[in-house]
Amino acid sequence: MLCVSGDLGAPYIGLLFLEREKKIFLESPGVQPDLEQETYVIGRILKPEARKDIIEFFAEQEILPTAMMDISDGLSSEILHICKDSSLGCVLYEDKIPIAEETRKAAFKFEIDPTACALSSGEEYELVFTVSQKEYEKIAANNQISIVGYMTAQEEGAHIITKGGSTHSITAQGWNHLK
Repeated sequence: MLCVSGDLGAPYIGLLFLEREKKIFLESPGVQPDLEQETYVIGRILKPEARKDIIEFFAEQEILPTAMMDISDGLSSEILHICKDSSLGCVLYEDKIPIAEETRKAAFKFEIDPTACALSSGEEYELVFTVSQKEYEKIAANNQISIVGYMTAQEEGAHIITKGGSTHSITAQGWNHLK
């Protein structure tokens, strides 16, 4: 199983709000920012929290992930790293990607697709990991973990199935420190 902790995309959207307000301030220093409705996404960028609770959950439930990474360069990028390093492919379901309603609404304000944010944003402090299918019941019982897909044979590649049922190759669009 391919799993993700928490929800995704909020830090990127929070950063967009802060950059927008900085630009407004530089152009009009007397204008006060109005960010009261965006405390969730801004909090996710300003006060990130490491997911120690997930690690503690693994220990309590005696779950040993078969692969795990923090989502620092975007979900799509990290999934492709796991696939490459594990010599596997994967199937990811768009409708299973955890995106908080606050993040979704904030993305729409910028006219950005929330799924694109979840796939491409980084600095999430969330985890993407794989576990054996035998751990399904334990993982499914934790509401802080979303089962977003499954691993396949390497020759099948890495794909995302959209909400509309289309299948597309997963491409890494997050930060690449080697460029």
